[in-house]
Amino acid sequence: MQKKTRINKFIAQNGLASRRGADDLISEGKVKLNGKTVTEPGVLVSEKDSIIVNGQKIEPQKKVYMVFYKPPGYITTRDDEKGRKTIYEFFPEKFKSLKPAGRLDKDSSGLLLMTNDGELIQKMTHPKIKVAKIYRVAIKGKITMPELEKLAAGVEIEKGKTAYAECLILEATKEKSELEVILYQGYNRQIRRMMELIGHGVISLKRIQHATLTLHGMNRGDYKILKPKQVQELNNHLRKIENPQDKSPKKL
Repeated sequence: MQKKTRINKFIAQNGLASRRGADDLISEGKVKLNGKTVTEPGVLVSEKDSIIVNGQKIEPQKKVYMVFYKPPGYITTRDDEKGRKTIYEFFPEKFKSLKPAGRLDKDSSGLLLMTNDGELIQKMTHPKIKVAKIYRVAIKGKITMPELEKLAAGVEIEKGKTAYAECLILEATKEKSELEVILYQGYNRQIRRMMELIGHGVISLKRIQHATLTLHGMNRGDYKILKPKQVQELNNHLRKIENPQDKSPKKL
């Protein structure tokens, strides 16, 4: 029996829009199911159905989940009009349609989840879900406990935008401090901006974990495809964050 899925979820899973974006496309009359315009996001569909989104037919694709260890010096985008190096230079052609779940700036390194599962990307990056991202950060100068408390309480990185960070000191000298930093937000260059506001420039920044995913056994420039068990563990973890009362794992 063919599995049925809500059409907005189906569109998101195939990477054409986020779940909310799919709802907008449906309300704008830009989605057709078997030749008829869809008006409700809850309509159930399967891979046997013909679904056209904004003139583009959805061709069901196998979901791919890949962890990439981004080196510094590369930007997290497919094409760059300035001619800068991009992370897609590391991937064979078959993986160049994958999108990152969040970004790392050019000078930063570390873990990126690359996938064609639009719904998973939305969950990994949505501010309301608050998925933990863990970084190793080296900064100039010796950080103090009052400064750590200030970062935890929140600093305004721009008008109306307060950023928070949980920090653990790994090592601190007069010249340099090594920190483990945990974020639940995803503002552009968030850690660098926060450190600058308390008087410490960032020397190096590496993301070492995102949700259940780590860089274990990987070198810079490496990528690896996640095993089904790892994808299941990731989805179970996200489900528990979204529904903390639900303690029982469910099948995908």
